Amino acid sequence: MKLWWHPFSVFPRRVRIAAREKGLACEEMVVDLPGGALKQPEFLRLNPFGQVPVLEDGGLVIAESVAILEYLEEVHPTPALLPREALDRARVRALVEMIGSGIQPLQNLNVLRRVGGEDRDAQVAFARHYNERGLAAVEAALARFEADGVRGPFAYGSAFGMADVLLVPQVAAARRFGVDVSSFERVSRAESAASALEFVKAAAPDAQPDAKPA
Repeated sequence: MKLWWHPFSVFPRRVRIAAREKGLACEEMVVDLPGGALKQPEFLRLNPFGQVPVLEDGGLVIAESVAILEYLEEVHPTPALLPREALDRARVRALVEMIGSGIQPLQNLNVLRRVGGEDRDAQVAFARHYNERGLAAVEAALARFEADGVRGPFAYGSAFGMADVLLVPQVAAARRFGVDVSSFERVSRAESAASALEFVKAAAPDAQPDAKPA
């Protein structure tokens, strides 16, 4: 497998965490985001939306991080990222959507430039607001699941799963925008438990010796 990624992009970090958790070897192709590589025709043939990550597996090309996570889960089902029961799977997928659709897109650089122009303070304030708003919703969801009997250190129970795959990079991004994540007790607990795992540590940006922020 080949994975096109950038160390400081939230999206591919999700895939790198999942691949390492499943013990999958990927040839990692670092894309030069500041250099405009995503807009080059060669890359747009892989993903017309011009974003990382892109996964190539035996000639099959899959774009978009959540789609890649679902593909890896179906093709390499153990260790599992989703619970077995339908309700539990739906709840985990809801958490994935809350983070992947409700928080992350609102901190993308093209969005921040659209709303804040070149005013970095305005950009950061916008991203901080929507990270706080989104994490508050995730916190409320985790509290509701816990009240229903879902117990454990991770986002959904006692096993690391797909919600954790998204939560870890998102919490890191929230901190970069100045969010006090400690105010979200359940979110902080889950992120701390997941971040202590070796395969999660290995996928962190600061674990990459030559990584530089985009």
